[in-house]
Formats: sequence, structure tokens, C-alpha cells
Amino acid sequence: MTDKLLRLGVNIDHVATVRNARGGDYPSPLRAAKLAEDAGADGITAHLREDRRHISDADIDGLMEMLTVPLNFEMAATDEMQAIALRHKPHAVCIVPEKREERTTEGGLEVAREENKLAHFIAPLREAGCRVSIFIAADMRQVEAAHRIGAEIVELHAGAYCDLFAEGRIEESNAELERLREMSAYGHSLGLEVHVGHGITFDTVKPIAAFPEVMELNIGHFIIGEAIFIGLKPAIAQMRALMDEARA
Repeated sequence: MTDKLLRLGVNIDHVATVRNARGGDYPSPLRAAKLAEDAGADGITAHLREDRRHISDADIDGLMEMLTVPLNFEMAATDEMQAIALRHKPHAVCIVPEKREERTTEGGLEVAREENKLAHFIAPLREAGCRVSIFIAADMRQVEAAHRIGAEIVELHAGAYCDLFAEGRIEESNAELERLREMSAYGHSLGLEVHVGHGITFDTVKPIAAFPEVMELNIGHFIIGEAIFIGLKPAIAQMRALMDEARA
């Protein structure tokens, strides 16, 4: 980890999406991860989905071998994914909801209804030395449930705020931003480390980055998309600069 107050995790899933569209080896998500690392990313995020629609098992193998920054391994709460995580023991494991029919992760994990199951699921991961994060909506019930089951980190889903902002629905987006602010502070008050991710762009990053309780932003789709136009390193550098401006 770096000594920056606010960390940037770069999600490389959609480099693999482009690769898989042609069924070959190019572009390489491992190369993207290395470029991101060189550009100042504090960590790399990769979601190994059950259907393997983008990141592959071989990608995880390669990332574990080559990265010198932490890997945040996103996964569903399944026996298969738990076994893979326990084999690799990545720095962090982020438990996310997953549906085969969704295009991307559509919301936060329903922790409050599955407390007992999730508590037992994450226990071996914590014992193996992985930092366990739970991807949730900015909702008090979910924050409290994540704390009760023993998660060290909550990652708050910023998609509603970012989508409403992009649609020009400013009053509604401001309400979602306030919800993120309140739950960031509340999670921190419970002793949880607070991260935020999903849908963040150059236009939406600064209000979130300004929350003093937030320790990490995980951003992927926008950075990979912007890299098509300006390159991966400049896209990461610009996002990093906006984050730092917000904190300054």
C-alpha cells in the first residue's frame, strides 16, 4: 500500500471483456494491471464471476504472481469462490451479489437477511489472512449487519448517485450523495473501513472523495473506457488528481 490518505483501486474486468469478445489473448488484463500499478494505482480489483464472462481463473493466477500492490478479489459467496480465494489468499476479498442475467453488479449484497450464512462464509477467509469486504448499498441495516458478521470493510455502492447525476436528475442525485456521506460516517463510527465503488467518473468522483471517512475508491469501467481515448496511464493520473484535489 502507499501512504496516500485516499487509495485508488483500479478494476481491470473490462479489459478482459474486450479480450473475450474475440476469444484470444489480447488485450491482456495482466498488462493493464501492470500499467495501472505503474501509473499509481494503490491496488487492483478483479471480479471472478461464476460464468467467467470476463476475468478468468488464469488471470487470477497471473495477478497473484505479478502484482506488487494488493489484489482485491471480488467474488460471490459460493463454495467454489471461497475455495479459490483460500487457495490464493489475496490481500482482500470483496463479497458481492451476483446474478447470471445482470450486465453488471446491480446493487449491494443483502447482508441483513443472510447474516448467519455470511458470517460462517467469511470466517475461513479471515482466518486465512484475507481482509474481508462486503459490497452493500448505503443503507444503515446493511452497514450494521456487515459489522455484526465480522467484516473489516464495507464498500458502498455508488451506482445510484452516479446514474442519477449522469441523467441530470440533480436533486435526486444529491439525496443519494447525502446517503453515501451519512453511511460512510456511520460505518466509520462502527470501526469499519469504508470504501466506495461502482459507476464513478471524472464528474462524480470529487464529492465522494471529499468524504473524510472513505479510505478507498474502486473504479473500473469508466477508467477502462476513458483509456480508449486518452490512454490508461493518463486516465488513472487524471482520476488520481481529482481525488487528491477533493481531499486537499
